[in-house]
Amino acid sequence: MTETPPDSTADLPPPAPSRAGTARQFPCSNCGAELTWDPTADELVCAHCDARQPVPRAEAAIVERPLSDVGHAARGFGVESRTARCPSCGAKVSYEGRDTALECAFCGAACVLEESSYRNALRPESLIPLGVGATKVEAEFKKWLGGLWFRPNLLKGTQRFDALGVYMPCWTFDAVVDSQWSADAGFYYTTMELRPVMVNGKMQMRMVPVQRVRWEPAWGRRHDIYDDVLVHASRGVRSGLADKLGRFDLKALVPYRPEYLAGWRAEEYAIDLENGWKDALARIVESQEVRCAADIPGDTNRNLRVHNVVSDVRWKLILLPIWTLTYRFNGKPYNVLIHGQSGRVVGRAPYSFWKIFLFVVLILFCAGVLVLFAAAA
Repeated sequence: MTETPPDSTADLPPPAPSRAGTARQFPCSNCGAELTWDPTADELVCAHCDARQPVPRAEAAIVERPLSDVGHAARGFGVESRTARCPSCGAKVSYEGRDTALECAFCGAACVLEESSYRNALRPESLIPLGVGATKVEAEFKKWLGGLWFRPNLLKGTQRFDALGVYMPCWTFDAVVDSQWSADAGFYYTTMELRPVMVNGKMQMRMVPVQRVRWEPAWGRRHDIYDDVLVHASRGVRSGLADKLGRFDLKALVPYRPEYLAGWRAEEYAIDLENGWKDALARIVESQEVRCAADIPGDTNRNLRVHNVVSDVRWKLILLPIWTLTYRFNGKPYNVLIHGQSGRVVGRAPYSFWKIFLFVVLILFCAGVLVLFAAAA
């Protein structure tokens, strides 16, 4: 049983009017062209005259809000953008206003830009700036292709691919949990009992050791603090594939600034705050059961019951950097994700039927040879 604080999302107030304000642009002070965020240079760069502008990172603390404070959170990304909804995977991605026709950043399907954002979305509180540049993405992608097994030889010669830098939305939750538990603690002991056993092909009665369990009531309590329980809020990236990317170093979070989105794309969250908290709460409850089970004395246990009181819940909406890459082989698109901090690559690639077939034939041949040798011996 779990009790949540009275400021649960079930009682969230209606969203406040938008406070996004006028969308910001970032003109070059030298030539007036648009500045864009360069992950390799770690600053804003003008593609026209190569002027550079650093983005300060220590102006404010990372904001974490109580669940009841959602009505006071800022809205929108704070940059001039439009939103495309993919008819295939359902992802909604914000693009710069000057873009006109785009493919989905996640599945490659054709998209048509809408006129404006589909909702008054909450603004991220913080983000990890995209830190892996296109050059490293290309190198890591080719390295990944070269390390694949049972793939067509022509795949390693793939040259054309389209990599896009995208910020993926995630919720993080902090909470304090006080748990009381009760259970039956089991202690193993051994007795000698008369049992039928086989001795030299004959059944005989012998005294043998038998393990028993002595059950005793047990109870206890514990106090735990959860920090940054991460819930993926993306529709374009499946949570299983996002998990394969590995962890992000959340110590690298910086207060949200629209400059980091200049020239890049950001997906709007598909899982809202209420459902994100439900997901996080379920994981916290599951974790508490495991922790309480570890506190039970003895060798085994049964009938564990845990009562949780969850308090001081705080949340923040963050953006995590990834690259999405779509390449084509034999006319079919394949999707890949690249970690925006580490460069780790996960994704799909075609298999070679003939390589797998020949490998199976080789295994069967070797097995047959071993059987013949065993029979001859």
